Amino acid sequence: MTVRVSPVILSGGGGTRLWPLSRAAYPKQLLALGGESSLLQDTVTRVSAEGFAPPLVVCNDDYRFLVAQQLRDIGSQGELMLEPVGRNTAPAVATAALHIGREDPDALLLVLPSDHMIADVAGFRAMVAAGAPAAEAGWLVTFGVTPDRAETGYGYIKRAQALAEAPGCFAVAKFVEKPDLETAQAYLAGGDHAWNSGMFLFKAGRLVEEMERLQPEIVTACRAALDVAQRDLDFLRLDAEAFAKSPTISLDHAVMEKTERAAVLPADIGWSDVGSWDALWRIRSNGAANTLVGDVLALDSRGSYLHSEKPLLAAVGIEDLTVVATADAVLVCPRERAQEVRELVGQLEAAGRDEATYHRRVHRPWGSYESIDMDEGFQAKRLILLPGASISLQRHQHRSEHWVVVRGTAEVTRGEDVFLLQPNESAYIPVGTIHRLHNPGQEDLHIIEVQCGDYLGEDDIERFEDVYGRG
Repeated sequence: MTVRVSPVILSGGGGTRLWPLSRAAYPKQLLALGGESSLLQDTVTRVSAEGFAPPLVVCNDDYRFLVAQQLRDIGSQGELMLEPVGRNTAPAVATAALHIGREDPDALLLVLPSDHMIADVAGFRAMVAAGAPAAEAGWLVTFGVTPDRAETGYGYIKRAQALAEAPGCFAVAKFVEKPDLETAQAYLAGGDHAWNSGMFLFKAGRLVEEMERLQPEIVTACRAALDVAQRDLDFLRLDAEAFAKSPTISLDHAVMEKTERAAVLPADIGWSDVGSWDALWRIRSNGAANTLVGDVLALDSRGSYLHSEKPLLAAVGIEDLTVVATADAVLVCPRERAQEVRELVGQLEAAGRDEATYHRRVHRPWGSYESIDMDEGFQAKRLILLPGASISLQRHQHRSEHWVVVRGTAEVTRGEDVFLLQPNESAYIPVGTIHRLHNPGQEDLHIIEVQCGDYLGEDDIERFEDVYGRG
């Protein structure tokens, strides 16, 4: 690729249709659904090649430490821009275009969701290169995936005439919402419709021009949020009050469906938005009877997606089912009804169930903790601190804590005392005592923590110092 492209990666979605693996506090883009690395990491890796600038990742504020750690794990030098509130894709992309466009309004922005799978990475990069001439000529380019079935879960793009200045690209005739089966079959037979991938390529300045014409309120809010943005550790934090004034709308609805300069480049790159368990079964089955992930046994079963994170999952005589087991929840549904999982998560949220938001293992900027057991007056947790990480200097008003080191070396601050603990050594933190736990080593520190008291909620924390800037 001879043209330098600036990737903008959107990492704010929740992925509720992949519950119970994907949850509000740990959404699907952070999960390793196709291999060892997460969907976000795979997205960044696809644009870590000649011709691509370091990516700008637009991230929900709640996920900032998780995203930053995943980028560090793969050695990415990308920048993180924090959305204080969710406003859909149009404001996120507008802010990115304004930010990058201040340095170079002619910079080509490649907008990518962070939660898609693409099997053909070389084909993906060739697709971007093929779309560059249209983007350089002022078109707002979207990439349409050549359909291989009559899919009712995707939006479609109908193409019009070919673009003389960009071989392989076409003007967009219209965008179509998710069709019924009969309409989808007609689209497949007709050959002039492609799936809407949600990936875009355009000049930063051209996108801002079109948004100023079509959606001036968005540009005004985003420019104000960027003008007073603050650097916070490694993050660019947009102003919350200004950004919240932007309308909530997708880039498709705000611009692409209204502009006269929308272009589409059809491509066949092994793409999936991994929008449901059925989609993941299609990706991973490879024509096999079942897809088995984790500790799973299946007897006389076929066409099923069986996934276990913790317990042994055993199935006998089942057909076309999705069964997903985690440490605290089990999902069972027919594969063809996988889209309805979102409604199930809505019921969990309405009931105030923690399982809608959190896994049993909860991630923090310093590592993670997992509840092992709890009953009236006590709770046992397993804490894992990353190398060099520390919890905040803090105290609790309602509980004492007992720490036992099971792996690694712990540096404990307890009141005025600072001391080291080795495996099989322990410390007691009385109620009201200022304390901190630090991992001075080069490998993870594992602690078993037993809390005792009349209230054990996570909000019983008074912080005095915190390297992560939490209050």
